[in-house]
Amino acid sequence: MKMKKIYFLFLAFLSLSLTGTAQEIEKEWMMGPFERFTNGQPIVSSDTTTTFLDPMSGKTVLWESMATFNPAAIVHNDQIKVLYRAEERVGEDGIGTHTSRLGLAISKDGLNYTRKSKPVFYPDNDEQKKYEWTGGTEDPRIVETEDGLYVLTYTQWNRDLPRLAVATSRDLKNWTKHGPAFEEYKEGKYNDRDTKSGAIVTRLTEDGKLVAAKINGKYWMYYGVPHIWLASSTDLVNWEPVEDYEGNLMPVMNPRPGYFDSWLVEAGPPPVLTEDGIVMLYNAGNSKNIGVKELGNRIYTGGQALFDANEPWKILDRSNKPFIKPELPFEKSGQYIDGTTFIEGLVYFNDAWYLYYGTADSMVGVVKTKEEE
Repeated sequence: MKMKKIYFLFLAFLSLSLTGTAQEIEKEWMMGPFERFTNGQPIVSSDTTTTFLDPMSGKTVLWESMATFNPAAIVHNDQIKVLYRAEERVGEDGIGTHTSRLGLAISKDGLNYTRKSKPVFYPDNDEQKKYEWTGGTEDPRIVETEDGLYVLTYTQWNRDLPRLAVATSRDLKNWTKHGPAFEEYKEGKYNDRDTKSGAIVTRLTEDGKLVAAKINGKYWMYYGVPHIWLASSTDLVNWEPVEDYEGNLMPVMNPRPGYFDSWLVEAGPPPVLTEDGIVMLYNAGNSKNIGVKELGNRIYTGGQALFDANEPWKILDRSNKPFIKPELPFEKSGQYIDGTTFIEGLVYFNDAWYLYYGTADSMVGVVKTKEEE
């Protein structure tokens, strides 16, 4: 089948909000429009009944009793598989004070999901213990290679420093942890620097499959917060940050005073290489005194940016307003009381794009495009 276009040209007449239908798409190169389709309900929420024998403490814990959010997604065996961050309450209050593991939800139709009762990825008594205990494994993104290897990027949180790390699997069950993404670069130059949110560039094949894309012989990954940086790799495990001629990190995208992304920008799901360039969906934080007053402070919305297909560091265009924002009740309740639509997972399934997001560090939501005819 022919490669599907990833946007729809409804520019002239789409003006409804995302509360039940599609929101206007601002520019032709953008993905969407996305619409809500789950009757205003999350697809994954916390569960106080599921237990897990924690290999680090030796205790049985309620591993997803507090929150389930910030999901990655992949199509595997004709099903959508969503890897979501799950937190248990460990006696403290506040964001970043709990223990995170990754759970798995599976859907055959994109609407109904069944969940595994145990986490599928978690801090263990292994060589990554110093980086992952006791904060855990957080905020995944996932891609597949042409030969069927699954590459997971995630945050290792040891309650001292967040580190962007890589793991791989052939079956989404058995994982090999490779450690911090930049551990080997220049004798660990960036290993003790805050890093997170690694989104590897993908492309859509002729048969509708998303795979990691090579540009000029390398894989590319956007990462970081409050600015977005760029890194390259030849093996998807060891990564080299893009630096300027002086050897300093060079951000490829920054917050913008006067816009919805005035406070911070953070890479979202794996970007997609299209005929227009690299389309990156990103998370945007607002500071209302220099941004958009109606959004308030720390409101996370979603934006889109276009980068050059041959020079991934070169930004070509950027949305001026969010294409998704917290509006429904479940998107405004949780650890972020003002709401978030924190986008992290993107798949192409049954001729439609499904975009998965975390809501207020509390639940998982999904929006989708209309099926192409």
